[in-house]
Amino acid sequence: MTIGLLPVTGMPLPLVSYGRSAMLATYLGLGMVLSVANYRPRSRS
Repeated sequence: MTIGLLPVTGMPLPLVSYGRSAMLATYLGLGMVLSVANYRPRSRS
């Protein structure tokens, strides 16, 4: 913090926050990442 590279306040930790908005955004982001990871195009055979 003394160097000034990172903000002092920072961002809320994922899944550990006081408000529900950060938790909801984290869940939505995780859901989209998992959806993309599980997507497999169907083979045409």
